[in-house]
Amino acid sequence: MEFLEAKQKWEELVRVITYHNQKYYTEDAPEIEDDEYDRLYRQLQDLEEEFPALATPDSPTRKIGGAVRSQFAPVRHEVPLESLHDSFSEEELCDFDRRVRSLVEDPVYVVEPKFDGLSVALEYRNGVYVRGSTRGDGLVGEDVTENIRTIRTVPKQLREPVPFLEVRGEVYMSHESFLRLSARQEERGERPFKNPRNAAAGSLRQKDPRITAERQLDIFVFNVQQVEGKTLSRHAESLEYLRSLGFTVPPFYTRCATIGEAVAEVRRIGEMRGELGYSIDGAVVKVDDFAQREALGSTAKFPKWAEAYKYPPEEKETTLLAVEVNVGRTGVLTPTGVFGPVQLAGTTVSRATLHNQDFIDEKGICLGDTVVLRKAGEIIPEVVRVVAHAKGAQPYRLPEVCPSCGEPVSREEGEAALRCTNPECPAQLARHLIHFASRDAMDIDGLGPAVIEQLLAAGLVASPADLYSLREEPLEKLERMGKKSAQNLVAAIARSKENSLSRLVYALGIPHVGQKAAKLLCARFPSMDAIFSAEEEEIAAVEGFGAVIAHSVRAFFDLPGTAHLAGRLRDAGVRMTEETEAAGAQLQGKTFVLTGTLPTLKRAQAAAMVERAGGKVASSVSKKTSFVVAGEEAGSKLEKAQALGVPVLTEEEFLRMLAES
Repeated sequence: MEFLEAKQKWEELVRVITYHNQKYYTEDAPEIEDDEYDRLYRQLQDLEEEFPALATPDSPTRKIGGAVRSQFAPVRHEVPLESLHDSFSEEELCDFDRRVRSLVEDPVYVVEPKFDGLSVALEYRNGVYVRGSTRGDGLVGEDVTENIRTIRTVPKQLREPVPFLEVRGEVYMSHESFLRLSARQEERGERPFKNPRNAAAGSLRQKDPRITAERQLDIFVFNVQQVEGKTLSRHAESLEYLRSLGFTVPPFYTRCATIGEAVAEVRRIGEMRGELGYSIDGAVVKVDDFAQREALGSTAKFPKWAEAYKYPPEEKETTLLAVEVNVGRTGVLTPTGVFGPVQLAGTTVSRATLHNQDFIDEKGICLGDTVVLRKAGEIIPEVVRVVAHAKGAQPYRLPEVCPSCGEPVSREEGEAALRCTNPECPAQLARHLIHFASRDAMDIDGLGPAVIEQLLAAGLVASPADLYSLREEPLEKLERMGKKSAQNLVAAIARSKENSLSRLVYALGIPHVGQKAAKLLCARFPSMDAIFSAEEEEIAAVEGFGAVIAHSVRAFFDLPGTAHLAGRLRDAGVRMTEETEAAGAQLQGKTFVLTGTLPTLKRAQAAAMVERAGGKVASSVSKKTSFVVAGEEAGSKLEKAQALGVPVLTEEEFLRMLAES
């Protein structure tokens, strides 16, 4: 290949890789699979090796990670958070060993899993967590201190008061948490995260730490970046030290005297990865001795003392036999492909979501197609591509009417999902009732999924309004109900009539309207009648709203079924106005920060009390904070409040303040 031809190819590869780096690292929304990205990256490496003049300092092969988002304060890493050089064969691991042995004698390796998450640095002073940051470009990351604080496995205080310690770890989302999040996103008609890695990255980079907390992230800590007051000489020793301080370190790692032992351990980890409750995309081979690491040094991007082995994705061909369409709680139609069964990542796969019509059109999917399946992030089966169409195959189209109730389906502007617009659609009823009765909605104690299924089977309810007509006698006849349970359930339903309008609005299951949006809507329109008569432009002007949410609200309240349901709820005695309390005037303009473990209250309960009383709850302490309510293990928020002179309340003092107001 001539230099000019190579330069043109290099420029195109740089353009494509830079684009996909932006999608992957910065936007957490990758458009290609990891193995396809690795193929492009390897092409660029090979080209620069053949033509060294092309390897400019701004080449993707010389850069680490992605850009820092402007919404977070920058953090400069005193010790760079380097990337790892990748191997894709056992021969390449042996090449790594030869390079190491050319510079140091008799290296011992540590082999550990390569976690598929978001790399972060945690800093501690005198044993107390003070700052957390993302890797960013390796030199400058993003300050996500409060978001990392919500991760339960991040120790807020170490078991020893180490003067200063900086560690590196990988924030990840477990398979269980990822599946729950994906189900919620699919149900709401949102585009789910592609895999747990992007879900973890997107969750950690939230402006509101409460959203991060809801996502139930986790972390493995695997490296000491800096430490004062402790001397460490080996990597395996450092992992045991980190464990003793209270960190969650890799659950398995092995010291290997030869590269042959290391390769065998890489194979063993690869065979067990389908059994883990989290995603790994490879294994890492590291020189154990820190003095040898110092002698080996680093390139501009990679340490020369470590090598990552990337496992190839497992793909299988099969046939699309049928498409089943389910209707979720919010009316979203979700197509699921039924395939000839194949073995993938240790399990038999015969079903995979097809997401929506856009996904089907993009892949060109037809019934009878031969397709390639694999598991995204080793968890969720997905269609990678169509291999061949069946003879006479036609592109699959989702139905134009709801498969449950027969009412027309619609697609809102800017949405990928088709949605049934009938609020009393039978397919949505069970899910709608479960949501309606849930703790954050109407909070009907004792009305869980199992009881709701019994009510539906017995024909006792066909709408949320029917709950308010239930009587004790027919309830007593339900399995495992009994007289006392029936009395308690009827009483709980009656109590729910006094809930605020915002709870009722959230309970209705309006697309795009969560708890916070429901509160904002009802603060602006404090009665059901006011919401019904509000113009779309007025709704869009509500703080935190916009055109999409406003259109969704207006469209929902324009449905005949909504007016019918609201009328029945009104007749049943359900509150149709937003509650106001005398305390509201007392705490208006006051901002509270909750920290530590309170003796009797959960933080969510305390936050609800503040908001009902007219105050606001913030996630961090500042000069504008009115009060900090502190429990056990309050940590840095308490220290900052004391430094700024912000009044600190115990739970008892907090409750007394509310009672007096």
